[in-house]
Amino acid sequence: MRIVPLTLKCLLGSVFVFAGVNHFVRPAFFISIMPPYLPWQLELVYLSGVFEIALGVLLVVPRTTRLAAWCLIALLIAVFPANIHMAMHPELFPDLGSLALWLRLPLQGVLIAWSYWYTRPLVADCRA
Repeated sequence: MRIVPLTLKCLLGSVFVFAGVNHFVRPAFFISIMPPYLPWQLELVYLSGVFEIALGVLLVVPRTTRLAAWCLIALLIAVFPANIHMAMHPELFPDLGSLALWLRLPLQGVLIAWSYWYTRPLVADCRA
């Protein structure tokens, strides 16, 4: 039974590492999805990329899994305004399509729930 939680934890960590690396590969895209009222947009893109990479790695380290999971939840909440901005302004993202922009909103909830799973001690250690 340990293999499923461990595999899912590694998958989730990989999702965040991949997303974080993309902040450095395609910063212009991430700047474009930020609400215009946020200052220092390039710096925030890089900072969020660093956090996504670090937390994705820390998630798979047993000693830091629970802390990383809680921090990922906080990060997902912090970046949620960018997803709302995208959904409210589909004309700015014609390549993505309106439906995809709206589907990003509940996807955040899925990622939060998935991260929350690893805040539980037995699951975080992959014993359950």
